Amino acid sequence: MMRIDCLQYANWSEEIFEQLREGCVDAIHVTIAYHENFRETVLNFEQWNRWFEKYDHLIMKGQWASDIDRARETGRTAVFFGFQNPSSMEDDIGLVEILHTLGARFMQLSYNNQSLLAAGCYEAEDAGITRMGRQVIKEMNRVGLVVDMSHSGDRSTIEATEISERPIAITHANPYDWFPALRNKKDNVIRAVTQNGGMIGFSLYPHHLKDKSNCTLEEFCGMIARTADRYGIGNIGIGSDLCQNQPDSVVEWMRVGRWTKRIDYGEGSASDAGFPPMPHWFKDNRDFGNLEKGLRDVGMNADEIKAVMGGNWYRFFEKNFVPQGAQS
Repeated sequence: MMRIDCLQYANWSEEIFEQLREGCVDAIHVTIAYHENFRETVLNFEQWNRWFEKYDHLIMKGQWASDIDRARETGRTAVFFGFQNPSSMEDDIGLVEILHTLGARFMQLSYNNQSLLAAGCYEAEDAGITRMGRQVIKEMNRVGLVVDMSHSGDRSTIEATEISERPIAITHANPYDWFPALRNKKDNVIRAVTQNGGMIGFSLYPHHLKDKSNCTLEEFCGMIARTADRYGIGNIGIGSDLCQNQPDSVVEWMRVGRWTKRIDYGEGSASDAGFPPMPHWFKDNRDFGNLEKGLRDVGMNADEIKAVMGGNWYRFFEKNFVPQGAQS
C-alpha cells in the first residue's frame, strides 16, 4: 500500500530518515521554509541536497509523481518541498517559477497573519485574496506550484478556490465541526476546496485534535470516515504535521518569525506554548500502520484505505505539479 504524508517538519536526521523507511513511507511533503526570504530558502535547498547525497540509500528528491514510483522501486522515500508562507518569493512574482524550478511544489498564501497575498486564520478581518494574490495564483497555476491554504482565513480560502484554475490543497488541518481549533476548517471551506477537485490532509498535531494528545485512534479514524462520506473519498489524505524532535525554539520561530518581539502562543493561551506530546499511537513514521488498522476498524474497505493513505495524493501530485499544458 502506498503511503504519502503531505506535511512534516521534523528535526531531520539519519534516525528519522531510517524511521521513514521502517514505516514504509513512500513520499513526504516537507516544509522547507516558514518565514525565510529567498536567499535563506536557497540555503535550505542546499542543506537538503547534502542530505540527499549523504543518505541517498534512504531518501531522494521528489519533483514529479513518477519520482514516487522510482522511490518505491529503490526502497527510498521521495521528499517534496513546500513553504508555509510566501516569504520565499518576497514581493517578486518572477521568483514563483524559480522556486518551482528549484523543487518547490506547495506554497501557502499566508501563515496565520495577513500576507501580501491573503489573510491568515488568526486575523480578526479577512479581506480575501489581494490584488497581488490573484496574480500570484495565476502564476502558480501556470508553473505547477500548488496553492496551499492550511493557515489561511475562510474567505481567502474560498476565494482561492474560485480564482485558481487548478485544484488547491489544505495540506494539514481537520474539520472545525469535529474540533473547533482556529486552524481547523469549516464545512463551507472544505466543501469549496473539495468540490473543485482539491484535497485536505488530516493533521495529527495535537492542538488540532479532539482531546489533543489524548485523542484516540478510533476517534481520529472515525472523523476521517465521516469526512469521506461528506466530501468524497477521492479528496482526502494524510498531512500529519509531524514535528518530531523539534525544540520549543522552533515552534516559537513558526509562530513569531520576524513580525513581533513577543511570543505568540498561536491557539490563544500560554498552555499551548511549545510542542505537545503526540498521541501514543502516532509518535513517528513507524506508526503509519496504526492508521491503516484504525481505518479498517471504523469500517473503511481496502480501496478506501489505499486512497486515504496515499493514492489520492499521488493522483493530485500527478496532475498538479507539472506546468499547465505539460504531461507528467
